[in-house]
Amino acid sequence: MSHLLHVDSSLRTEGSRSRRLSARYAERWKAQNPAGTVTYRDLAADPVPHLDATALSAQNTAPAERTPEQAAAHALTEALIGEVTAADTILIGLPLYNFGPPSTFKAWLDRIVSEQTLGKLGDKALVVVTASGGGYGTGTPREGWDHREPWLRHALSTLGVEDPAFIAAELTLARESPAMIPLGLGGAEDQSMSAALAAVDALP
Repeated sequence: MSHLLHVDSSLRTEGSRSRRLSARYAERWKAQNPAGTVTYRDLAADPVPHLDATALSAQNTAPAERTPEQAAAHALTEALIGEVTAADTILIGLPLYNFGPPSTFKAWLDRIVSEQTLGKLGDKALVVVTASGGGYGTGTPREGWDHREPWLRHALSTLGVEDPAFIAAELTLARESPAMIPLGLGGAEDQSMSAALAAVDALP
């Protein structure tokens, strides 16, 4: 039976473009896999604790010797890894905060990188849908300032994922930022979102 792991990380619930894109993909996936199952994890509503000394030391401590705190931290890590390894398809909704991913997403990723996953996820389909308030493409004033995709591609490659699908919507603040209002009036945000939705629909 097919299984989808759907991870959202935007702080916004209403008006989030990354959530809209990930929901679109999830709807299509469920239509194509009517007998499939979905695990949904919202890192904004239910953030994963950042990796700390307790969680890290638990990995190298025998189960019988773990403190209650270590046991709880290890159980969470194992649960998160289990969600990843059980999925055939992993879907990630990822906004841009201060030129990188939300810290909640980094906390989740830090938990799932382990001996159980390193180099072992190459058989999974992985889709990342992103949203950015500004424009960071080739020729823009802030070209290269969006560090999410290159960082995540490198991180995923250590897990064996060599060709994840990335779909981006940009200029989501075009109607909210005074400096970007001309772009908003020109429909740049709508064009970017429409293109991103079409790209989601074109995925296999």
